[in-house]
Amino acid sequence: QVQLVESGGGLVQPGGSLRLSCATSEFTWDDYTIGWFRQAPGKERKGIACVNNSGNATHYEESGKGRFTISRDNAKNTIYLQMNGLNAEDTAVYYCAARRTPFCSYEPAWFVYWGQGTQVTVSS
Repeated sequence: QVQLVESGGGLVQPGGSLRLSCATSEFTWDDYTIGWFRQAPGKERKGIACVNNSGNATHYEESGKGRFTISRDNAKNTIYLQMNGLNAEDTAVYYCAARRTPFCSYEPAWFVYWGQGTQVTVSS
């Protein structure tokens, strides 16, 4: 079973920043499109950002535009999600997901491999 591992979550004050990381050692990262998702308590898992396999296309859901940046370092087999200007509505478990495809999607069913998630809590 392929494992993705997220890290970088935690407690942050409103207006603060976090950088999440997603890594794996089990396949060649540059063949895979990567999505970031989040799931708040009682809500469905929602796609928030995606970067395609080559890194030349990034997509952001409306709530993250201008605040979140997705990037990839294929040499390190790591994907990052830089989150700035965090607010309480950003509190959720954040997941990364992967699929061997050149195409992005915000649909959880599009992706094949998932991490276990990392908690992000925005609170004063």
